[in-house]
Amino acid sequence: MKANDGHLQQGLRRKLVEALGREVKDTAVLGAIGRVPRHLFIDDTAFLRQAYEDIAFPIGMGQTISQPRTVAIQSSLLQVVKGEKVLEIGTGSGYQTAVLCELGARVVTIERMKPLHVRTKARLAELGYKATLLYGDGFAGAPAYAPFDKVLVTCGAPDVPPALLDQLKPGGRLVIPVSAGQDQVMWTVDKQPDGSLLRREHGRFRFVPMLTQKVAG
Repeated sequence: MKANDGHLQQGLRRKLVEALGREVKDTAVLGAIGRVPRHLFIDDTAFLRQAYEDIAFPIGMGQTISQPRTVAIQSSLLQVVKGEKVLEIGTGSGYQTAVLCELGARVVTIERMKPLHVRTKARLAELGYKATLLYGDGFAGAPAYAPFDKVLVTCGAPDVPPALLDQLKPGGRLVIPVSAGQDQVMWTVDKQPDGSLLRREHGRFRFVPMLTQKVAG
């Protein structure tokens, strides 16, 4: 990619990947994270020195860039195959989008906050990441681009939106954090060839909530 980050950031990125590799064994995901310049997705310069630590950062409008561990786990659970069409709900900073692109996915991503959508669309284009960025309602998905091989939700949902399941191909997988009190439980939902659903739980996480009302702007 066209990111001009120095040797320091590259070294920090390698250390981050080594740390994530103690838990996440998916070498494709680790390689993708190792290629994405996370510091360029953080707007507040006060946090740049911590860009490759395993922590989340605010990106404005009550949203955050997820901690790398969460991105690694969700990406690993998604099991992306190069060339697959992936729907991402919650573009945010675009960091997860970039990781999906590095994995070879054809990404369609939706953001509900217009200022974030505009800012991130410009950022991803500047860095050379090619994805389809939409401003709209994540609960509705992107029917014009369906069906999808995989769907990834990067915000805490109250439940699984039916539209996302409808837009998922048979044999496809949805990864979604579903609210359980203050935290969310990470689910994978596999759509079987006959249309039935197989759900598995993968531990507790904490995300910003999935917005239920459209934000003007």
